[in-house]
Amino acid sequence: MAGQGRTRREAIRSTAGLGLAVLLSASGCTSSETSGTDVRAVQRLLDSRAAAVLSRDRDGFLAALAPEAGRLRAAQLKQLQSLADVPLSSWEYRVGKVVRQGARAVAEVELRYRIDGYDTAPAAAARSVELEEREDGWRLTADRAARGGPQLLWEQGDVDAVRGSHSLVLGVGQTRQRLRALAASADRAAPAVSEAWREKWAGRVVILVPPSLQAMGALLGAPAAGYRGIAAVTTGETGAPGTSPADRVIVNPEAYQVLGGFGQSVVLTHETTHVATRAHTSAATPLWLSEGFADWVAYRGTGYSAKQAAPELLRAVRRGETPAALPADGDFSFGGDSGRLARAYEGGWLACELIAEAWGEDRLRTFYRAVGAGRHRAGAVEKAMVEILGTTPADFTVRWRSYVEERLPAGGGERRGG
Repeated sequence: MAGQGRTRREAIRSTAGLGLAVLLSASGCTSSETSGTDVRAVQRLLDSRAAAVLSRDRDGFLAALAPEAGRLRAAQLKQLQSLADVPLSSWEYRVGKVVRQGARAVAEVELRYRIDGYDTAPAAAARSVELEEREDGWRLTADRAARGGPQLLWEQGDVDAVRGSHSLVLGVGQTRQRLRALAASADRAAPAVSEAWREKWAGRVVILVPPSLQAMGALLGAPAAGYRGIAAVTTGETGAPGTSPADRVIVNPEAYQVLGGFGQSVVLTHETTHVATRAHTSAATPLWLSEGFADWVAYRGTGYSAKQAAPELLRAVRRGETPAALPADGDFSFGGDSGRLARAYEGGWLACELIAEAWGEDRLRTFYRAVGAGRHRAGAVEKAMVEILGTTPADFTVRWRSYVEERLPAGGGERRGG
């Protein structure tokens, strides 16, 4: 499952300023924006800190911290140690607004880093940094995720890394056996996705495994309750290949672990499809198409029947409640009606199954790319349906409803689809 809407980088820009305002109001201090000289001094401090992270220089890393901040020094040293197994090719800080009150200041900072071999552009995380000016310059007194921003995996504990032929799995609080099993499953998923998608993509995936559901929510900067029962999600930024960091597949260790081997394989193939199709997925792509296509790839060639893959939709058809329209984006909301969410995914999958069967797999792939090429949602599906499938949304919906009832007959047997 992969959310659409604002990119992570846009979310960073919108929340960092709020964190500054909250911290300063909480201190009861009047404030003023610092001079360019102070901003440059803070940037130099963080540049030295970044160099220490990359060189694994313990003393250099701790030198940026206020000497009397014992708890901060212990926590930061633990984070540096937690990063030991994470393959980094770059790590830098970009200082934005700095607001000062006397000898204290709070800075908006964007941490930018790359995972070696995976990120062709830096991943970004908004940080709120507190500082104190001393005789020898600025020193850090706090470094935390910006208000509303995501936590970083290494803030949750020691990170273990397992490399596969097509994957890098980074986990906290997981056994090596579990991480190796995830890497093996991802290594099977990547070639299956390449065979189904037929477009050039990186061919590899980064998987993050936090220690708990609560920790998963923290990585996403969202309430964990909304992801209960969701085995994994994919986060990423839209954009041409090479202009965005690699997507991260974030696994819910509680929901993923209760799945059988087949279910785990479906989940990772689904999420890997989102990684592969990212460059051709845009704001114009409806969720029924992006999620349905990912499920189509995941179930492709497995021999799974529609009754097995779409049990919630089957129950709806048997109640005489065949959906009147393709799933809307709102039907894919996490944390709401689980039955509606399941029917949305199943309906999107059957829509893609219909296109693959009636028009062919090549046409389905072409349709996906054509929709994603649109700049806006309005008209993108309609245009692609006319130009690629030779039909209209109204006619397609009629065919889809009939196909759903044919594949999920209320009375019993099912005709096998493509």
